[in-house]
Amino acid sequence: MHLSAESLTVDSFAPFGQVLTLPSGQGRVDYSHAPENRRPAQATLCFRTSLTEPTELPFRAIQMERHRYSSQAFLPVDVARYLVLVAPHGDGGGPDMRRARLFHVDGRTGINYAPDVWHHPMTVLDRPAIFATVMFVDGGPDDEEFVDLPEPVTITLP
Repeated sequence: MHLSAESLTVDSFAPFGQVLTLPSGQGRVDYSHAPENRRPAQATLCFRTSLTEPTELPFRAIQMERHRYSSQAFLPVDVARYLVLVAPHGDGGGPDMRRARLFHVDGRTGINYAPDVWHHPMTVLDRPAIFATVMFVDGGPDDEEFVDLPEPVTITLP
């Protein structure tokens, strides 16, 4: 399977979560509405930063992940550009890669995956990238679930 990246828009990403735009001038942008915890019990807010090395294209995605009860937001701290691979649920409960979407995102735009959305681990381009990440965790098995894809997905830019 092969996917070529499309530009990220609020509407195109809406089935998978929210686009988080950074301020273009002085002032604040409030994302208080974005973090979501669907657990019936208590969870802890996980707020961290991460450094991700760049990936050369074409790239073969072999795995997807989800956070069953929590959204997961990525806010760029020092990022050139990155790719976001998402997929809806398939009949067997894992990702339906026939309906997967691949988005090209600039380094001034963040994303917030909705709870239970299948996505590929962060794929950054050009240079190492630093993101701030916000999600909820309880230490259980549903904090992160990874599945191997039955067929690799080759990822390219147009």
